[in-house]
This record gives sequence, structure tokens and C-alpha cells, in this order.
Amino acid sequence: MDIPPRVLTVAGSDSGGGAGIQADLKTMLALGVHGMSVLTAITAQNSLGVQGAWELPVEAVRAQYRSVVDDIGVQAVKTGMLSSAELVETVAELLTGTDAPVVVDPVGVSKHGDPLLAASALDSVRTKLLPAATVATPNLDEVAQLTGIEVRDEAGMRRAAEAVLGFGPRWALIKGGHLAGDAVDLLTDGDEEHWLRAPRHDNRHTHGTGCTLASAVASGLAQGMTVPEAVHAAKDYVTGAIAAGFALGGGIGPVDHGWRFR
Repeated sequence: MDIPPRVLTVAGSDSGGGAGIQADLKTMLALGVHGMSVLTAITAQNSLGVQGAWELPVEAVRAQYRSVVDDIGVQAVKTGMLSSAELVETVAELLTGTDAPVVVDPVGVSKHGDPLLAASALDSVRTKLLPAATVATPNLDEVAQLTGIEVRDEAGMRRAAEAVLGFGPRWALIKGGHLAGDAVDLLTDGDEEHWLRAPRHDNRHTHGTGCTLASAVASGLAQGMTVPEAVHAAKDYVTGAIAAGFALGGGIGPVDHGWRFR
């Protein structure tokens, strides 16, 4: 029996199913890996926004992580919502002791603008979590939170990548989806530079794009791809998922994680 590669997501739950743990596991299934999870927080969330969030105790997060890694093992880890400095530092410590590539999505705010990371946790993200990352995947709002750089063009994306790499990840993937024009991302390790471009789809239903992209990158790494290969494959997958995003509830609907099967 062939055992699929195993990917662990360490993130919060989105009760609406569009982002967070739910988006991660859907992405992993769609891309042919076995997804596993460590819940860090529970949110009451729908297409209109986040109505509440409750962080899990550090002991519960550590126990979930050790339970999975010590028995089942992992070929890649993806992190998402880590709302407090204590959680960030705990997860960073766990990652440092795990022999697998790590994709860090430094989640700061939800699609609707709801804060998901305490301001007091930013230093821990910079000094503890990002140094453990194989790839860090901030969007432009998260770049501003972490570095103070307000990106308005592609030259700004280069400056942002340099600043993010200064915190220690091996690669930075700066997501330029908030800029005008085509959806352009920059992947760099400080030497190599890869610009990823895709047409911008006229579809407002994009909830979960960041979680989905990071999980797709982790899935590719678990399958033995290089970082550029995994990011290019993830960009293709997310572009299709955005194009197929659908209305759900009264606000912003999710991307379609199963678009390749429909």
C-alpha cells in the first residue's frame, strides 16, 4: 500500500470552512497528500467576518503536535493563525526540533480585516517563527505589520522580500495580490528571483487564498519538489481556485479547493 506524503497544519479553525484548518485540509486532499492538524484557536467565522476567537492553551497545542509528529511523522509543516506571543514561541520551538520543511503564513488579519495576531506577538514572529521557516508567505498587509514597508509597486516587493529575509527564513514569497493589475508574487532567497504572474479574475469570492497557497506550497515540498517548483505549482492551483470561487452566505465566499474535480 502506498502511503501518501504527510503534511501537518498548525492553525486556527474557520467555522465557515473557507480558511484556516478547513482550507488547509481541503487543499492537501486536493493535491494528493495526507493532511493532519494542530488546532491553535477556534473562531466563530462566516462570510461576513469573525464574530469571536478563542485561543487554545499552549499545553493543548504542544500535545497535539507531539502526538502527530512522534507517531505518524511529517514531510512538511504549515503554520497559520498563531494569535499570541506564547503560542508563536511554543510552535517555533516545536518546529526547530522537527526535521521537515516549514511554510510560515504569518497571519495577521482576516480577509474581512479582523485582527488575528496580537500586536505583542509581532516580535516573536520576527525573532522566533520566521527563522524556523523554509518559506515565509506574507501578503502586503502582513509585510507592513512585520517590516513597516508599505508596498505600492514591484520595486517595493523587492524591498519587502529583502526585509523579510533579514528575519531568517530561507525563502520569502511576497504576495502582491493587493496591487493593481495582474496578480503578481515574488519568490526569492536573496540570490534567485522568481516572479509569478497570473491574470486577475473578476471574482470577489477569495476567502482563504493565503491559507490555501501556503498549504499548497507545503504539499509540494512534502512531495519532494524544490521550493520554486512547489511555489509555481501552488500558484497554478490557487489561481484556478480563485477563478472558481463561489458565493456563500451574505459576504465574501471561499475559493473552490475542489475546482480540478468539477
